[in-house]
Amino acid sequence: MKSFFTRYIGALIAISVLGACQSGEIVKDTSNKVEENQSQSSIENDINEPNEIVAIAGLADHYHTGDTIELTAELEEDLEYDHWHWYTLAPNQDPENDDAWEVVPNNETKTFSGTATEDGEQIQARLFDNDHKIVAKSVPQIITIDDHHGSDYVSKRIYEGFFYFDEVGERELSDFAGDWQSVYPYLLNGELDEVMEVKAQNNDKKSKEDFIKQYQIAYETDVNRVVISDDSFTFYYDDGREVSAKYKSEGYEILERDAGNRQVRHVYKKSDDTKDMPTYMIFSDHNINTAPAHHFHLYFGEDRDALLAERTHFPTYYPSKLDGAGIVRDMLAH
Repeated sequence: MKSFFTRYIGALIAISVLGACQSGEIVKDTSNKVEENQSQSSIENDINEPNEIVAIAGLADHYHTGDTIELTAELEEDLEYDHWHWYTLAPNQDPENDDAWEVVPNNETKTFSGTATEDGEQIQARLFDNDHKIVAKSVPQIITIDDHHGSDYVSKRIYEGFFYFDEVGERELSDFAGDWQSVYPYLLNGELDEVMEVKAQNNDKKSKEDFIKQYQIAYETDVNRVVISDDSFTFYYDDGREVSAKYKSEGYEILERDAGNRQVRHVYKKSDDTKDMPTYMIFSDHNINTAPAHHFHLYFGEDRDALLAERTHFPTYYPSKLDGAGIVRDMLAH
């Protein structure tokens, strides 16, 4: 009897263990199935919503109307495809509305070439597989067009120095606010040679080398960076010094030029006792009334009359965010 009871209990234990093992295997199999389904779902989502793993190289800070736009699509991951299309979206359109994007003809490689025509236009590169399904795309990039002084008759007339006295006005220092870099180093390292070449082509008396020598005098400065706020200047010198002072407007002067046109220079005088900063800062940027500056010539020193009379030395500054190519593009547009 005892032997029978022992065998009975042993059988029950074996059945329980076997059942537990079988149950565990079923749970494990179900888990693997779920993982496989999730993985498949992830793959399908990647196909339906391509990863934005395409970077756009070559985009300028801004363009001028009619400039050539040259861009390159660069993959951040290795893919075996090379079938590209470029798309543009009109200004103020929703980039999430795929129907609003228009394919750009004759641009089916990773390089794009086009013309700047509309400020705020967006552009996107898309990579397709052999079944013409999108496998990667770029984040939409915005094309910024800034013609600075305008393209209408009045703007051109003023830019060339032909204006009426009642068109001139005092300007706040905030018109020049920003972080600016000297173009002198770019002249010295040869990056502005293209600009000098164009000047020579448009001049019967001076060569490219003549212009380089002329602008070595004009641009020379040891102030490599200028930061301007609503009421102050900070100079950054080549030797590492950094000096700030406050300034206030002292109006403007209208100067007559030998060619018969005029120039307006806006004058600011130091309003605190900071040492090692010039008493006067005088701007010329081709604007004659309130408008944000895009570059400027800066005359600074102690003698206001001498600075107003200066014609050959005018350190010139462009936004610090521009590289050499960006500065060249801006200079050639004027």
